[in-house]
Amino acid sequence: MTIQRHVQRQAVDQPAAPPWWRRAVLYENHMASFRDGNGDGVGDLPGLIASLDYLAGLGIGAIWLSPCFTSPMLDQGFDISDYTDIEPLFGTLDDFDELIEQAHARGIRIIADYVPNHTSDQHPWFVESRSSRTSPKRDWYVWRDGKPDGLPPNNWTSEAGGSVWQRDAATGQYFLHSHLVQQPDLNWRNDELCAAMLDVLRFWLDRGVDGFRIDVAHLLMKDPEFRDNPVLDVAAHNEFDVQHADFATQLHVHDRMHPDVHLALRRIRATVDEYPDAALIGEIEAMDWSQWAEYFGADLDEIQLPFAFRLIETPWQAARLATELSALYAAVPAGAWPVLALGNHDRPRLASRISAPQLRVAAMMLLTLRGTPMIFYGDELGLPNQDVPSERYRDHFGLSQGGASRDPIRTPMPWNSEANAGFSSADPDRLWLPVSVHADELNVQAQLARDDSLLRLYRSLIAQRRTSAALLLGDIRLGWAGSPAVDGCLAYERLAAGDRKVVLLNLTGQPLRVPAPEPAIVMMSTHRHPRSATDTIDLAADEGVVLHVSAEAGS
Repeated sequence: MTIQRHVQRQAVDQPAAPPWWRRAVLYENHMASFRDGNGDGVGDLPGLIASLDYLAGLGIGAIWLSPCFTSPMLDQGFDISDYTDIEPLFGTLDDFDELIEQAHARGIRIIADYVPNHTSDQHPWFVESRSSRTSPKRDWYVWRDGKPDGLPPNNWTSEAGGSVWQRDAATGQYFLHSHLVQQPDLNWRNDELCAAMLDVLRFWLDRGVDGFRIDVAHLLMKDPEFRDNPVLDVAAHNEFDVQHADFATQLHVHDRMHPDVHLALRRIRATVDEYPDAALIGEIEAMDWSQWAEYFGADLDEIQLPFAFRLIETPWQAARLATELSALYAAVPAGAWPVLALGNHDRPRLASRISAPQLRVAAMMLLTLRGTPMIFYGDELGLPNQDVPSERYRDHFGLSQGGASRDPIRTPMPWNSEANAGFSSADPDRLWLPVSVHADELNVQAQLARDDSLLRLYRSLIAQRRTSAALLLGDIRLGWAGSPAVDGCLAYERLAAGDRKVVLLNLTGQPLRVPAPEPAIVMMSTHRHPRSATDTIDLAADEGVVLHVSAEAGS
């Protein structure tokens, strides 16, 4: 069954509504760990379909699917051996079509994952490419001769550790792999490869997907001269990332972010624009905000929603967050719109980075900032990292010497207090990954039963966002008019015609007295009932509030 996109056309004399991706709350689904529908211990498409009512009740407008295409599963689906079929672990094409139909019936869009930088070494393209130096697909991948002494072509290091180059004994050349050895990089400087990859987009758009998240979008073009990266005297370890230590030993200026990447991204965007209303989300590594903003495109013709990873990697302090947010919004080009997240499948979970009481404050921040919020599955429950013994590793990045596994971030979604937290009916030792030791309390059923749970707070915040013009699409101003800064309090206001909201977030474990606009009411608190606000408001420890400011208040 092929599902055709339903396009609602605007009357010529009617102003276009803001695109759906500015209004939606997005949800990152890690397929293997979300819900098992057939009892084999692995999350799958039927399990996700069975969970759509939960996501609709949460208020989700679009689901980003982790890669669910045919794969050896060495990198949890990011090593693709067939871009146009479904990995049997996850289901079938019919299941995928059913997901599209059922999600759309609930007003939920589907964002597929697009992995354009590399394939599995089992992909037929690479099998043919490595068959001989004269293969018609040789140039679809990046092949280079070694140095005269037989060493790799340059010093670039892989995110999985060691060199990015692997010598192929049959043909005597090296192929490039920015990740695992089994993930050879595609050559986006080859027009035939580009055309084939653009057809992949059309295949899924024709089936009804509403857009794509582009994996490592900054990585598609490398230095054509293959110059060495500068080596660092002291490794630049990133405490917020999970990577092999080798990767931090050099400045990655030639193996990524080459200016030509924008040519490739414009070709991708032009293809997606053939389908009205489709959108692109881009995985852009943490970088200077001015560099990040370039991925919108000089004419806003590249990625509609480039990820703001620096926000995830900002220490949880009011002053540091205010500085980053100010720089972020200053860098966003006129007419552009960011996507914001506090969690991701490659970063330690939010609940393992900040204190449990601050998770409520973080939820309020994410869902009241200007931009499209992205919730990482399980963050709405306060799910922390879960230790995974090495013999249970699924992430092959963690299997190399000195490697780091991301499996603790990706353990199963807890649904209830039954066996395996309701994730699967399989025997526990057959589960994709072990369930959280906190699953008895941090599960969907338990939190829906409590009015004061974190999950209930997420639902309320999403509902408030949807009904407030200021919170949904309004402008943002850090601080608020006439307010002095208060140490430990992150304050900002959201403004739209006829609607003004002020958000005050206490990022400390101590009470704070904070100036407040008048007249105003506390329309929402992270853990207290609404109350009136005079010219000051007493914030409890770890409390966030949203104030509704009367039209009579000064601005």
